[in-house]
Formats: sequence, C-alpha cells, structure tokens
Amino acid sequence: MSGQRRERALVRPHVVTEGRAHPTRNTLDVATVVLATWAPVTGLSPEKRRVMELCRGGALAVAEVAAHLKLPTSVTKVLLSDLLDSGHIESRAAVRETEFPDQQLLQKVLDGLRALT
Repeated sequence: MSGQRRERALVRPHVVTEGRAHPTRNTLDVATVVLATWAPVTGLSPEKRRVMELCRGGALAVAEVAAHLKLPTSVTKVLLSDLLDSGHIESRAAVRETEFPDQQLLQKVLDGLRALT
C-alpha cells in the first residue's frame, strides 16, 4: 500500500466520525439490529445517508452495515449512535438462543395437547 493511500485510509474514519472515537451510546454490539425510520435524510453526511438507504431495505445487524459501508465496526457504531440520537434509525437487541423456549418443554406441551384429543 502506498504511503498516500495508507494515510487516506487512516484519516477517513476520523473524518467520517467527525473526530469522535466512541459512540454516544454503548448499547450497540455487532449483532444489534437496526432499521430506518422515515425521517428525512437532508443534512446527513454521505455515510449516514448510505446507512439510511441500507436500512430502508430491511433490518440489518451492525456488522452487516459495517460490511456494506466497508468501515470498521467501531466507526459504524459512531454513525449508528448518531442516527439513533437523531431519530433516523431504531435498534433492537438480537434474539439470543437462550431466549428461545426449551425444545423439550415445547415437545411435552405438544404431547400433552395431542393426548387431550
């Protein structure tokens, strides 16, 4: 990688986040799902407008947004927290496997219902 290219690669995330290294919210992880609201995109940076375009196509995980933007996850979290603060996107915690009902319990309920008929 040439020196000039490397320099641009280092500067760009700093410019994209307006010099901030940390999001305003610490609630986003790579599996958090974000979706766009119908707030107007006027006045948003190109990267934030792109996030809105992506999320209007359907809910995406933070990691997916970062991949589409070709930006580090940490930079993407700063952008997303700004959009959350301004009401442009909403977030939902990813459903964890432990939040699903126990398979054996569901089978027992099903067996019990079948026994009633």
